[in-house]
Amino acid sequence: MRIAMISYHTCPLATLGGKDTGGMNVYVRDLTRELGRLGIHVDVFTRSQDEHVPHVVHELGYGNRVVHIPAGPEEPRSKSAIAQYIPEFAEGVRKFAEEKGIPYDVIHSHYWMSGLAAEQLSDAWGGTPIVHMYHTLGEMKNRVARSEDEKAGEDRLHGERQVLRRANRIVVATLAELTQLRFLYRADSNKMTVIPPGVDTGHFYPIPADEAKQYIGLKPENRMILFVGRIEPLKGVDTLIQAMSCLDLSLTSRDRPVHLAIIGGEPDVSPEEMSEEMARLQTICDDLCMGGTVVFLGKRAQDTLPYYYSAAEVLVMPSLYESFGMVALEAMASGTPVIASEVGGLGYLVQDGVTGYTVPDSDPRMLCERLSILLGNHELRNEMGQRAAEYAKDYAWDKIASSIVKVYEEVTCKTPTI
Repeated sequence: MRIAMISYHTCPLATLGGKDTGGMNVYVRDLTRELGRLGIHVDVFTRSQDEHVPHVVHELGYGNRVVHIPAGPEEPRSKSAIAQYIPEFAEGVRKFAEEKGIPYDVIHSHYWMSGLAAEQLSDAWGGTPIVHMYHTLGEMKNRVARSEDEKAGEDRLHGERQVLRRANRIVVATLAELTQLRFLYRADSNKMTVIPPGVDTGHFYPIPADEAKQYIGLKPENRMILFVGRIEPLKGVDTLIQAMSCLDLSLTSRDRPVHLAIIGGEPDVSPEEMSEEMARLQTICDDLCMGGTVVFLGKRAQDTLPYYYSAAEVLVMPSLYESFGMVALEAMASGTPVIASEVGGLGYLVQDGVTGYTVPDSDPRMLCERLSILLGNHELRNEMGQRAAEYAKDYAWDKIASSIVKVYEEVTCKTPTI
């Protein structure tokens, strides 16, 4: 079986923490690797953003490829600026398949723009079935947006509905996402299959805290609260910073300081280049006199994340909206308890009082209260961390990929050739 994996706006090999890099990148990369282990050939097609990067690279193993298709300028552009190049991208994919003589059995698209490209490819290839994943929904983003600038445009909302009509199957991460599609998009439940994302338990596993701290440059007595993700308003980082400012001073001292480490974004660029949200968060830190407590680390390579997770006392995801929460799952697999907003997929993933805590979004006082409980109780942290690591095993990629393969079989009505 051959799969054309479409990740139009972002490359699965990109460094995490950038503006358009996050859980979807990890999902596409790790699913592709696991499908390779199962003997399934996958070509991941993405828009070329750097003319100096080879257009075809073999970094996902098992003969699977990432193919960078020139479509518009070969440089990073905002998502809103690249929608116009989707037809050019689809034509580039079609030509690649023709030149290589590859007939794809399934098109697996990610995010709405990839779904539009998949539609054009399916037409060109005589009706190749489309399996689609939204990862995030424009209607949900609009429900939590704090300003007009944060809202999804009509082109996205229209595109999401167009993809919904055309796709043969929609894979959703949780029952929450299925419900959102049913009520906000009038989606047919029979067209949707609930399959959560997976986690690489061979990469994310508990590392002794002293070894993890030494690797990332922390002293043994240092205590770290961790955030990992894109720096954008819906991630709720401002709520976390406010919660940190409310912590009981007895929990931190000169001998055992507690810091908040924020992985993501570009905190050290010039004011002209800095994103509006990064600048806002740094201003909040200054206003709350948190400059010595909050550390903006910027982007970090995926290979270093297990050390950060294992070195942390707790990972916090204070999001206003998450379709699932890959970062939370990675932290849990690393044996770290998670405090997360009770929104979207996080409400299903984090077991309140068992593997961590769920709290209302935009509620710094409740978040501070839960942080204080975990920071003040070493035994509870360890127990929750152990339960989290055990729970995460149910999301190992071998199990998740097998479920995805069943979807491929159903839409093609055949068993994959291995």
